[in-house]
Amino acid sequence: MTQFQEKTAITRIERLTDDIFRMTLESYEIASAAKPGQFVMIRTGSGKDPLLRRPFSISQVSNGKYFQILFKVIGRGTSLLAHCREGESLSVIGPLGSGFHIKCGATNCLVGGGMGIAPLLFLAKSMSRKCTVKPPLVVLGARNKEELAPLIKDFKELGLHVHAATDDGSLGTHGLVTDVLKDLDFDSPTEVSVCGPTPMMTAVHFFCKEKNLGCQVSMETAMACGIGACLGCIVPLAEGGYAHACSDGPVFDAKELLWQIR
Repeated sequence: MTQFQEKTAITRIERLTDDIFRMTLESYEIASAAKPGQFVMIRTGSGKDPLLRRPFSISQVSNGKYFQILFKVIGRGTSLLAHCREGESLSVIGPLGSGFHIKCGATNCLVGGGMGIAPLLFLAKSMSRKCTVKPPLVVLGARNKEELAPLIKDFKELGLHVHAATDDGSLGTHGLVTDVLKDLDFDSPTEVSVCGPTPMMTAVHFFCKEKNLGCQVSMETAMACGIGACLGCIVPLAEGGYAHACSDGPVFDAKELLWQIR
């Protein structure tokens, strides 16, 4: 798989909420090679502060030379990234990992939670372009309206109907994405594509297993290298052993993984 490492210019940075940002970067090599579900590793600071790069899902590409990432400020790396300015350059490696499989013959349902929504926008755009007969169903969840509303807007601009769920009930269903899924009628076959917190993906996996729906998941794990060398992003397999989320994934068939209810 072709990977590029280069200084990538920031062309735009948008503050969507108090702590959620969207950044557009210019790279023909990365944007033209990226597939939905892949990610990039970005050096967020200078020198050794912080030492390790941070992984970010590619949320969309445009004009064959721009790609976007979506991030929430939760620590040192993302805080530095949020203070970057347009015109600055970042050291970026990508695109990395394996992405989602698009099955236009199936009913597709995209399920995202929090920042796990990011790669699903890229996937939704690809499906809308390729699967013109059956546009995907979209189910998105977050803590509240403030966090979810700006992310829903991008999907609605594609002409897609979004089923929303929030923890506090301020937008859509008061509850979890699985509460929304239970109220939907699925044709057969159906392929559910999921990204979000592990407890959410676990619940969606078991829902799909009960309903005999296909399910592919994009694993959100801490990554140090992004190429499978550091062994820091292992995920347990159902048949025993481990896989690397960065190089074997981040997208897996949910049946391949070992899920634990907590």
